[in-house]
Amino acid sequence: MRISSYRGPDGLVRVGIWQGERLHPVPGASSLIGLLGDDGSRLRAGAVAAAGEPGIDPAAVELLAPVPVPPSIRDFMAFEEHVVTSTAALGQPVDPLWYELPVFYFTNPAAARGAHADVEIAPGSAALDYEIEVAAVIGRAGADLSPDEAVDHIAGFTLFCDWSNRDLQAAEMRVGLGPAKGKDSASSFGPWLVTADEFAALASGRGYDVELTGSVGGVPYSSGNLAALYWSFGEMIAYASRGTRVVPGDVIASGTVGTGCILELSRVHGAGAYPYLRPGDRVRLDGGLLGAIDARIREGRPVLPFRPARR
Repeated sequence: MRISSYRGPDGLVRVGIWQGERLHPVPGASSLIGLLGDDGSRLRAGAVAAAGEPGIDPAAVELLAPVPVPPSIRDFMAFEEHVVTSTAALGQPVDPLWYELPVFYFTNPAAARGAHADVEIAPGSAALDYEIEVAAVIGRAGADLSPDEAVDHIAGFTLFCDWSNRDLQAAEMRVGLGPAKGKDSASSFGPWLVTADEFAALASGRGYDVELTGSVGGVPYSSGNLAALYWSFGEMIAYASRGTRVVPGDVIASGTVGTGCILELSRVHGAGAYPYLRPGDRVRLDGGLLGAIDARIREGRPVLPFRPARR
């Protein structure tokens, strides 16, 4: 089952179930989170009810992130190739702790974007990058979960892009915190959520066999596979729930697939071959069954100083 949140011409947000190329609204549902929280019964009932509703042309509505404002977004670093290459690009070794813990950071739920929404460069940045990821959305609450238990708490999966302003990120992380402003201007995900039962059909002995590709202006840039995960989604969610709770609608992002960002490509091929994103660039990230993120890059707003310059 594929599920989207969308804004109609009347400005109201609704939830729809895809049947072929058309969206069928779930009667009375204005939030995907409202259909979560149990063993999947509410979502299945919503799908049955939606099947009796007239289909909508998706071109007539604005597709939002499946969970437009998530309770939280945890972004992990679960692909070894990305960790090795990106840390080398930043002039750092891989910390051995990465092989012991599925580390993550919190990013900004208020900056969630739909898969087709424009993305602004952060104020003051000249090095905007994309990151191709897959995210799990939590379907029911849990605390101190084991990896096996955690898998049963997944409602579904979605394509995810962590837009990263690399110059801001590198500067702020020198003080030992972050990433923060380098990361929180935008996160795109969608265009839909694929339910866990349907996504399971892509699983094999080596994990979820999902090709993930990226292009800029029609020029191929990135190519990887979700099966290359070092840390599983069960392990990521188990760690996220340790000593706390995950709740319906929480987004658990995998981190970047190998070669899935310009930072890595620049490390391997040189900065000139893969320049950072500029206003007017069109970025397309494809995830097979997960659909595609297709975003236009826009000029950032000016930096507003917060204290007078020191003499």
